[in-house]
Amino acid sequence: METKEAALLSAFVIFVFSAVSVRADAEDDIAYQSVGGDTTEFGQAKAVRYLLYDVNPGEGFNLRRDVYMRVANLVLELNKEEPWVLVLPPWGRLYHWKSPDLEQIKIPWSTFFDLPSLREHIPVIEFDEYLKLRGEPVIDEIYYLQGYKGGWTKWEEKMNITECNDRTGFVQDEEGFWHHWFFGYEEVYAKKFSCMSYMGHATFIKPFLMKNTTGRCVMLPRAETLLHDHFGDTDYWRARRSMVFARHLRDIGDEFRREHLDSTDPEDKTELEDWIKMKRKHGDAVGGPYVGVHLRRMDYLYAREGQLPSLKGAAKQVKKILKKYDLKKVFVATDAPAEEFEEFQSYFKNSKVYRFVPSKEMKEKYKDGGIAIIDQWIVAHARFFIGSYESTFSFRIQEEREILGFDPDTTFNRLCPDKEADCEKPSIWKIVY
Repeated sequence: METKEAALLSAFVIFVFSAVSVRADAEDDIAYQSVGGDTTEFGQAKAVRYLLYDVNPGEGFNLRRDVYMRVANLVLELNKEEPWVLVLPPWGRLYHWKSPDLEQIKIPWSTFFDLPSLREHIPVIEFDEYLKLRGEPVIDEIYYLQGYKGGWTKWEEKMNITECNDRTGFVQDEEGFWHHWFFGYEEVYAKKFSCMSYMGHATFIKPFLMKNTTGRCVMLPRAETLLHDHFGDTDYWRARRSMVFARHLRDIGDEFRREHLDSTDPEDKTELEDWIKMKRKHGDAVGGPYVGVHLRRMDYLYAREGQLPSLKGAAKQVKKILKKYDLKKVFVATDAPAEEFEEFQSYFKNSKVYRFVPSKEMKEKYKDGGIAIIDQWIVAHARFFIGSYESTFSFRIQEEREILGFDPDTTFNRLCPDKEADCEKPSIWKIVY
C-alpha cells in the first residue's frame, strides 16, 4: 500500500511543479491531473498556492527541523483539497553557529538536505525558486503567530486576528507595503500583515488558509506556535524519514567512518535506501565498532546545570560502555572548546577518541550547519549511542538510529550527572510505519 501511495504522491508532486512552472502567475483556474483515492481523475483546480514560514530567531537548527515537520504535514493536508507548495525558508544566523568568519545567510536547504527526498512527501521549493517563479519579490499575506496574551489556563483550539503582543520587526512603508529582514533578501516586501493569536495543532489553521486567505503566497512567522497534530504517528515519521541529509554531507561522514572508525554500511548493516521503501526492524542495524557520544557543553553548563556530568564523569561512563561492548574507539560530537575535548580525551589511556575537524574550505562550503550534520551522521552509525539531557541534537540522532534500525537499548541513553549512577533515560519514541 505504501508503495502505491508513494507513487501517487510522487505523481502529484510532478504535477504541482509542472503547474508552477507553466502557470506561476495565473489567477484563473487551470486544468490539472489530481490524485484522489486509488484512481487518477481530471478536473478543474485553482492555481498553485505557496506557504512560507519562519521560526523564532532564537531557536536552534534541530528545533527548526522539528517545526519543518509540523508545517510539512499541514501542507500534506492542504494538498488533499487544493495544490499548495511549501517554500523552504533559507537558513542563517542561528545562535549555535559560532563561526564569525563565515557568511551564514541565504543558505538553501539543498546545502543540508536531499530535496528529492523531501519531495517524496510534499511539494517543496527553495525561496530563490519561489522568487523566480513569481517574477517579483512579493509575499501576499503574512499572519504573525503568537500566543494568547496573559497565557492560558484551559487548552482549547482557537485563533483570532488581534493586535500584536510584542514588537514583530515588521515595518509598513508609506505605500502600505510591509518590510522585514526576510532571510537577508532586503528587496522582498509583503502586501498584507496581521498578528494572529493561536492555540492549536498545525492543521487547525487549514480552513483559515483555504477560506480566509486569497493571496498566492501566505507566510506564517513564528511557526513553532503550531503544534504537532499527533507526535510520533505515521505522518510524523513520514515527514521525518523524508528529511534525508544531503549526499555530499553523508559522503564526507562515510569517508571519516571508513578511514578512522573501521565502519562501513555493508559491515554495519546500515545501508540507506529510498525512505519510501525502507522499513527496518529494531536490531537490523549493528553499527560501527565504536561508541558515539554527544557531549553538550557551552550554554548547557548553565541551562542544564545539575543534569550534566563533569568531563571526567562523562569519560567514566563511556569507558564502562567500551568495556561492556568490547570496543576500543569513541567518536564525540561536541561543542566543547579544544582544551575541554583534550581533557576528555586524556581520560582514555587504552582507547582512541575522535572528533571531526573540517578543513577551512569544507567549513566555508557547508557552513556550521553542514559540519553539525556530519557529526550527527557519524554518531548515528555507532554501535552504541549516548547523548545529552534534553538536547534536540541528541534527539535527532536517536531518530536517525530508529530509521536505520538500531536496537532501542543502544540508542536511548544519556550521560548522567556525576552524583547519579543510574539516572532516568530519555523518552523512547519508536518509529511507526
